[in-house]
Amino acid sequence: MKLWKLLGIAGLTGVAATGAIIAREQRKRAQVTPDDVRRQLHQRLADIENAREG
Repeated sequence: MKLWKLLGIAGLTGVAATGAIIAREQRKRAQVTPDDVRRQLHQRLADIENAREG
């Protein structure tokens, strides 16, 4: 019986940790402005074009 309690607590801890990680990642994404996204996409495109030429 003690083993099942331990496994249950471990499972709940894992779920809580996963939720915390997902929330942190969503906050990071929310902090990126549309201008930042646009700038990153333009940079990626320029890198790809330079790689094709070189």
